[in-house]
Amino acid sequence: MSGEKDLQILLKSMKPEHNSGDYVFCKVEKLGNLNLYEVEMFFKEKEAITLILKKEIADKLNLEYSMTMSWITLSVHSSLEAVGLTAAFSKALSDKGISCNVVAAFYHDHIFVGKKDTEKAMQILNAF
Repeated sequence: MSGEKDLQILLKSMKPEHNSGDYVFCKVEKLGNLNLYEVEMFFKEKEAITLILKKEIADKLNLEYSMTMSWITLSVHSSLEAVGLTAAFSKALSDKGISCNVVAAFYHDHIFVGKKDTEKAMQILNAF
């Protein structure tokens, strides 16, 4: 199944779930000896490899990061071809002064917000 494409259905049926823990974005030159089971997500860019992982793992590996974030998953199976979902929730968050970093994976959209904004972000996302 390729997921839902209708924006109105997506907005009405999305259920944000706060994943417990503190998460950080780090960069490395190579994956090397990293245990990929400790990495939640990674993305290879031309400048470096971005890692998203739990803060305690980054601390254990002595990786630098600039802020601690919360991870919210939209539990609706959105299609990669869906139009407007990211724009709708990112605008709603930005209208309230909340920055978000979004990862669209095969089944779900994942939103990373500053730790201090978690409760407010969840309220905004649940309002849809």
